[in-house]
Amino acid sequence: TWHLKKIPQIVRERTFSLDSPKFEAKTTLELNSVCGIECQRKLPVPSLSDLKSLLSYETVFENGTRTLTEVNVLGAVLDPAGNTTTRRPLRKKRQIYGTDSRFSIYDKRFMTNYPFNTAVKISTGCSGILVSPKHVLTAAHCLHNGKDYVKGSKRLRVGLMKTKSRGNGRKRKGAKRRTSDGMPSFQWTRVKSTHIPKGWFKGVSGDIALDYDYAVLELKRPHKRKYMELGISPTIKMMPGSMIHFSGFDNDRSGQLVYRFCSISDESNDLFYQYCDAEPGSTGSGIYLRLKEPNKKKWKRKIIAVYSGHQWVDINGEQQDYNVAVRITPLKYAQICFWIHGNDENCTQG
Repeated sequence: TWHLKKIPQIVRERTFSLDSPKFEAKTTLELNSVCGIECQRKLPVPSLSDLKSLLSYETVFENGTRTLTEVNVLGAVLDPAGNTTTRRPLRKKRQIYGTDSRFSIYDKRFMTNYPFNTAVKISTGCSGILVSPKHVLTAAHCLHNGKDYVKGSKRLRVGLMKTKSRGNGRKRKGAKRRTSDGMPSFQWTRVKSTHIPKGWFKGVSGDIALDYDYAVLELKRPHKRKYMELGISPTIKMMPGSMIHFSGFDNDRSGQLVYRFCSISDESNDLFYQYCDAEPGSTGSGIYLRLKEPNKKKWKRKIIAVYSGHQWVDINGEQQDYNVAVRITPLKYAQICFWIHGNDENCTQG
């Protein structure tokens, strides 16, 4: 069941103008030498002043201007347990190992219907997920390398899978025959503004891990398709079979929509560690679960994490690899919801 939780408040305090970014960074779909599972265990619990700094955010507008918004955090519950992990991870070679368990979605009747239609392509080479009529959730490192915005993010676009093929008059009945190669066609929309938490910049340069590897894009024009709601990430033991699901556009499958599900191996307060088969390109996908609504018989899918991708970490002098996803905690729910609605009135309960 989805459990309702009281959400902290993110309150805007001050907004400053910053210099325009250079937009010269290279897009990196795999990150090196970041804080891994063992490193996470040693991280101190952020104080309230730390949280205010980490959850302050930069906004970049399509004309290249940039602002920094400082925030206050009200009602946050600081967990004294810190970034403890629940079980010992199994070290496996990531990306594709053993039998490839990914599913390519070929049939347009599935591609363009919920929940697969919520997956979008980001013009910098990543994936994302629709979270409102005008907003997309993705990974921060698809847009910013920790020091500067990536080259393609100045004229950022989002590709939504087209719902109709040419010759609009026909019903979707025969849609699967019209796209023999299984490649979706995209309708590209310009991005009006981008929000990235300040914790991401500190996370990359100060080695505070990937806890803030998420961003929200506001589209120039609203779309008319069904989007997926945000949810608070439950712990592993509260998930059916510890299973998660996500869809994205893996580079090795020529723009096909690729769906996968797998179980989570380990968790910290802010991250999930899992070994879903995935290739670069699926980074930024929304990870979701299907749970029951409280006091109802209805089941509902909600986004509970952002897929950050394949990470290499230095552990005892050796390079190890794993998959990581950034959990939507009550604090991150409050921030992302605030970015979507512009206030916290609609963000009181996750």
